[in-house]
Amino acid sequence: MCLGIPGKVVKVEGDVAIVDFGGVKRRVDALLVNVRPGDHVIVHAGAIIAKIDEKLAREMEEAISMLMEELEEVRREINKS
Repeated sequence: MCLGIPGKVVKVEGDVAIVDFGGVKRRVDALLVNVRPGDHVIVHAGAIIAKIDEKLAREMEEAISMLMEELEEVRREINKS
């Protein structure tokens, strides 16, 4: 299974974009999608694969956060045994 991560474009430098993932900024490939600062995007394998609207970006961030909380709970349960 592949997972695309939502982020927000902060800066574009040619074919590379600086994307903010909840406070963590990373350089990603912007060759596939034309983006501008402020755009919400999905990044997979170091490349922007789609532009999305702000509402979908928030929904995805919330879903990923809930998934991470569940995984942390499973990890704690495993470590108890």
